[in-house]
Amino acid sequence: MAETELAQKLQRRLVLEDVEPPEDRAEPPAEPNGAETEEKAATASADSELSAKLNRRQDINAGNAVPPHRSTVFNPYTEFKEFSRKQIKDMEAMFRMYDTGRDGFIDLMEMKLMMEKLGAPQTHLGLKNMIKEVDEDFDGKLNFREFLLIFRKAAAGELEQDSGLMALAKLSEIDVSTEGVKGAKDFFEAKVQALSSASKFEAEIRAEQDERKRQEEEKKNRRAAFKELKSAFN
Repeated sequence: MAETELAQKLQRRLVLEDVEPPEDRAEPPAEPNGAETEEKAATASADSELSAKLNRRQDINAGNAVPPHRSTVFNPYTEFKEFSRKQIKDMEAMFRMYDTGRDGFIDLMEMKLMMEKLGAPQTHLGLKNMIKEVDEDFDGKLNFREFLLIFRKAAAGELEQDSGLMALAKLSEIDVSTEGVKGAKDFFEAKVQALSSASKFEAEIRAEQDERKRQEEEKKNRRAAFKELKSAFN
């Protein structure tokens, strides 16, 4: 009886050893949780974005790419504090006058027309060089901010005397590059006077046109009254 029980126990022991896995069997790797996955994705995205920015900066420095437009709203009164509000408004009026396309830019053809009207016509290459000198975003045309840079450079003496931009800036005979601070002050006062005179001239033309319209209307009313009176007698 004891031998039979011992044999059964040995048999059961052998069966259990065949069923149980060995202790040194490698366990499968644990699956990463959601937080770890998101963290790895965010790190990869940040690395990619940083790499793209560095590559773009290298392209810009090499002249192979166009810098993105300014994301902040341009305020000429805070950025160009050397000009009074009236001066900036007068410059804006001049900019709008030559922005014939009404798109907020002065392109090559509009610059050509401007220089011709100012009495300082330029060659095609000269016009391109004028735009290039203040064209900060390299789009081949001038926005209002870049237009204001012309007069800032003129007042600071940063323009060549025989350059097209200096010819554009000189609405008076004051030479801001040699007259110093007083010359710059007189230059902009003369510029404001010139622009104000142009605005006054345009206002006088509009007033004359309105007066002619009024006279035509009165003449038309008199003719109608005369015809009505004439028909009453007939």
